[in-house]
Amino acid sequence: MSTLGRSGVEVSALAFGGAAVGNLFTEVSDEQAHEAVTAAWERGIRYFDTAPHYGLGLSEQRLGEALKAYPRTEFTLSTKVGRRLEPSDAGGDDLANGFAVPATRRRVWDFTEDGVRRTLEASLERLGLDRVDVVYLHDPDDHAEAAFREGYPALEKLRSEGVVGAIGAGMNQVEMLTRFVRETDVDVVLCAGRYTLLDRSALDALLPAAVERGVSVVVGGAFNSGLLADPQPGATYNYTAAPPELLDKALRMKEIAGRHGISLRAAALAFCAAPPAVASVLVGARSAAEVNDCADQFAVPVPETFWQELRDTGLLEDHA
Repeated sequence: MSTLGRSGVEVSALAFGGAAVGNLFTEVSDEQAHEAVTAAWERGIRYFDTAPHYGLGLSEQRLGEALKAYPRTEFTLSTKVGRRLEPSDAGGDDLANGFAVPATRRRVWDFTEDGVRRTLEASLERLGLDRVDVVYLHDPDDHAEAAFREGYPALEKLRSEGVVGAIGAGMNQVEMLTRFVRETDVDVVLCAGRYTLLDRSALDALLPAAVERGVSVVVGGAFNSGLLADPQPGATYNYTAAPPELLDKALRMKEIAGRHGISLRAAALAFCAAPPAVASVLVGARSAAEVNDCADQFAVPVPETFWQELRDTGLLEDHA
């Protein structure tokens, strides 16, 4: 277990990401979602992450239901604010936003203090819990002014009141996360897809800043949405078709991994976990089988000779 910044909140080295059980792209049954969370618990995962955005609240509902079976003091739970859910009678589904759920709610961007508190209260109701441990500002990319001027102070107040244990921001980019690390008193940032074997943009500024400031990093998107899990024609990279040059790079990495007796998945997870600033690696899983595979691969020791061959062939920087 690692502690997030100076917060005292502890997380397991491998964490369960709740987007998939919110019907990301395709439907997952209640039973399948429950089995995935149960498998995570059985494999020692004690940090679970969700958000209202994931399935318009479905992920929170399912995660809360599954976690009721376990003592509240034995797991860490994070959710996010910035997208407030409101009832909607528009009909149809939410696939335009990536989730195979009925569009019975709509998202409203809201980083005001009132919006942050209302969003968190609604999350607690869906989760069926009296508290969460970590709250992130979720994807404030196009709302920087509101996030820094209103959203962050609102989280700071919730932390000072003891409502939450740790606060931070979660995004798919490094520039604003680095600003959060340098200019605020966040405990943790969730960096999705920007520190992987194929995208190392967090390496030069974010990770060093986090070490300097004593801020923890949770790394998500270790497989860049699929390409590093199973590189083949048609594989996705950051949720769209992988460019040919990146597919070729991933296939070369897979071949080298095979020569060293490991899978590319094991290497991808180990790479994300390695930096001193990283407290946890967040993996999304929609089934018990996927959870077990991630846990198996995460436990595989990756030989130094593999990293050295990546460096020797120019597939990895010397300082990565």
